Amino acid sequence: MNQGKKMPMRKCTGCQEMKNKKEMMRILKTPEGEIVIDLTGRKNGRGAYLCFSKECFEKAIKNKGLERSLKTNIPPSVYENLKEEIEKIETK
Repeated sequence: MNQGKKMPMRKCTGCQEMKNKKEMMRILKTPEGEIVIDLTGRKNGRGAYLCFSKECFEKAIKNKGLERSLKTNIPPSVYENLKEEIEKIETK
């Protein structure tokens, strides 16, 4: 009855769906208060998860899901940087 390792599930802050952690990107608030995309998923800090899609990112901005998850206010300039990063990831 060995089913292998259980995959950790996370909720997307945009679409609110539960998905496999590996299928999502992690937005991180570092101990210094910086907000970055953590592609390794191993950096220290408070993380929020998003699907790899612009739609989920837009929803997370609209519903303030990222701000709630990271427990901080996010300035528009940070959202701009994240959007550029996501577009780069999407085109790969």
